[in-house]
Amino acid sequence: QFVESGGGLVQPGGSLRLSCAATGMFFNAWTVAWYRQAPGKERDLVATITQSGTTTYVESVKGRFTISRANAIKTVYLQMNGLKPEDTAVYYCNLSPATRFWGQGTQVTVSS
Repeated sequence: QFVESGGGLVQPGGSLRLSCAATGMFFNAWTVAWYRQAPGKERDLVATITQSGTTTYVESVKGRFTISRANAIKTVYLQMNGLKPEDTAVYYCNLSPATRFWGQGTQVTVSS
């Protein structure tokens, strides 16, 4: 189970830090990821982080977003800087590849 938090309304160029708490799994053994789903679009992968901390990012967020994890508390973070209106979406975390168990997500809205 995943519980996401930290979303909100922010102006273009602003920052947000998302958090995701994982329960009921051996969190440390898996690659974890953030996904997002914009209105009317499919859910897409945004960033991943392996057990050892190796990260990958979709091209559109490289240099702006940073994924990190705290294995001791089974939490993954997404630091988002330089936000753009096209980053508006509901953000979810899950494993990579994703399981069928999705949380409620957290809404990020970038608008002036």
